[in-house]
Amino acid sequence: MLGSTYGTLTTDSRRARVIACGEQPGPAVHGRAAADDTDVSGRPLHADTVDLDRFFRPESVAVVGASDAEGRPGTGITRQLMAWAERVGARLHPVHPTRETVFGLPCSATVADLPEQVDLAVLLVADPLPVIEQLADTKVKFAVAFASGFAETGAAGAAAQERLAAAVGRSGLRLLGPNTNLNAFERFRDDLEGPAIALITQSGHQGRPVFTLQELGIRLSHWAPTGNEADLETADFISYFAQRPEVGAIACYVEGLKDGRSFLLAADRAAREGVPVVAVKVGRTETGARTAASHTGKLTGADTVVDAAMRQFGVIRVDGLDELQDTAALLARAKPPQADGVVVYSISGGTGAHFSDLATAAGLTLPTLSEAKQTELHQWIPEYLNVANPVDNGGHPVGDWRGRKIIDAILADPSVGVLICPITGPFPPMSDKLAQDLVDAAERTDKLVCVVWGSPVGTEDAYRTTLLGSSRVATFRTFSNCIGAVRAHLDHHRFTASYRSPFDEAPRSPSPSFRKAQNLMRPGHQLSEHAAKQLLRAYGIRVPREQLVTSAAAAVRAASLVGYPVVMKASAPQLTHKSELGLVKVALTSASQVRDAYRELTDIARYENIDLDGVLVCQMVERGVEMVVGVTQDELFGPTVTVGLGGVLVEVLRDTAVRVPPFGEDQARVMLDELRGRALLDGVRGAPPADIEALVEVVLRVQRMALELGDSLSELDINPLMVLPRGQGAVALDALAVCR
Repeated sequence: MLGSTYGTLTTDSRRARVIACGEQPGPAVHGRAAADDTDVSGRPLHADTVDLDRFFRPESVAVVGASDAEGRPGTGITRQLMAWAERVGARLHPVHPTRETVFGLPCSATVADLPEQVDLAVLLVADPLPVIEQLADTKVKFAVAFASGFAETGAAGAAAQERLAAAVGRSGLRLLGPNTNLNAFERFRDDLEGPAIALITQSGHQGRPVFTLQELGIRLSHWAPTGNEADLETADFISYFAQRPEVGAIACYVEGLKDGRSFLLAADRAAREGVPVVAVKVGRTETGARTAASHTGKLTGADTVVDAAMRQFGVIRVDGLDELQDTAALLARAKPPQADGVVVYSISGGTGAHFSDLATAAGLTLPTLSEAKQTELHQWIPEYLNVANPVDNGGHPVGDWRGRKIIDAILADPSVGVLICPITGPFPPMSDKLAQDLVDAAERTDKLVCVVWGSPVGTEDAYRTTLLGSSRVATFRTFSNCIGAVRAHLDHHRFTASYRSPFDEAPRSPSPSFRKAQNLMRPGHQLSEHAAKQLLRAYGIRVPREQLVTSAAAAVRAASLVGYPVVMKASAPQLTHKSELGLVKVALTSASQVRDAYRELTDIARYENIDLDGVLVCQMVERGVEMVVGVTQDELFGPTVTVGLGGVLVEVLRDTAVRVPPFGEDQARVMLDELRGRALLDGVRGAPPADIEALVEVVLRVQRMALELGDSLSELDINPLMVLPRGQGAVALDALAVCR
């Protein structure tokens, strides 16, 4: 038996199964773990959070390469850093070998001559490596390298970046960059209130739309331009920001992830804290991935795996920078939803119908308002207008109090958590009064009020002053961005409300199954089907009754023991696609058919120059749903587990879901729900429901195998896994395993 949810199904029996497996159940860990706290594969289980307080708010700063000579590139940067240091209350020390002063400040010739130990060194030099080595003796905490010409330029630059990273590792300091910029030292508005957005970008210019949200009244607290991430990476900043009390959401522009496990641990930290992470991750297409690699010199990762990993840990992935700013702004400021229901309120029946179609298609729930609520609304809205949801007011009242009554009545409905008012264009004075009523209502409720201001002009007073002047109304310019942000808001709170970190229960020591599996591995080789099935047996995954034989007579004896009808297959290492070569015979019902099949299989093998280790005589299993469960290795995340519709059309249908271990039973079930063919498991056209519990069990056992065997298992493919009718289990009819 296998331990924890990573190899068993039921939670209640988990502790007994863990002990039976020979390992001690580990306690749930909250907060920072010891550096050696690793799972069974040797990977860390907790984020190593870097204390970045002295990076963003240093007491003393050294500017190496500082200049005040007009026309020099470093002069403008030095001037900006001086202004930033003054704002944050830091003492600034210029460093330059030939200057006595810079902008009137005493200048040190080298970092060794600095008058005090500094928190942050900003390196305005073309080659930061010698300076890093000098800084090692000064006990500086952080450094920033602006220089380019590293991994983003090719192999030679990548080698130079490796030397830089090694020097940083020896020095004890932490480095931002190289190939970064001044975004961390921007002027942030300090007159804005409420939860803030913390921004992380690998390309500085791509963060500008989010940064300028301050001009719309939305607070930003930090900006981390990570550049090439020779040392500090996106994950370090996510972990840090997730624990800052002022941060309401983290917005990221990511070109490549430096380390998959570090990213997942950081996302896990944010999920534990309930802080939403919204990310643009480039590399969805081959062109995008190639461009990203040339820009940052890092792996982009298989996008399907990146996408699944983000969903698995609650990271909200968006495509456009406009979506990034709108979604992050809503998530940072909106209070937790009181209900999932969305009501659309409009001054046009066409607008309401259009928006409702889009919202419903996107997965939002638009409840039909109760008869009592509709009767209440018809006190102020003509009877001939539909108020079931969407609510069509026929024209928001302008001259009296009725408009506010309508909005308050909708918000008072317990099924309503979100009110959205799409205004496709200004129509004063009606749109002006509508905007003011929405703002006034929003100020008196904890429910989310959203407005879509569709005017392409955007200079109207109702928009610029009334709506943007309110911190309680979420204002959008497009239908799609509003719908996406509201869906992300509801999804995030559903996710965090039930979130249990999979790292807390990940296995830390190997099971007895691992020791059996080790003896079956053949490094550098693909296992035969027979050996691959023995590997499955080691992890408690059911396979058909079968025997490996080397003669026709033995095949007949095996068939009588296995029980007719039987399937016969050629078995050999490195043998794939047996059916295409005619090396599979099915539905054999007699000894004569078995003898003939044996001779035919061995003849084909000789003709194809295949060195057989024998012929498998297998139990024939017919009734069920053919699925595929497998393991592949991802460059960023390591082993991944896939489940999908199987059989001969697996490569055509491509209906699969993937997860990165560790994950629990809940995620295994979500994987099944993501399949387009999910209904087949529930039974269609008279077929009985499949044994979903057994399928989930197989997924978890395969995950345990992936965790324990780690990189030594390059690939595993169980296809087909026949999932029998409910209560009858699942059987691996064929398997392929490749050892590293």
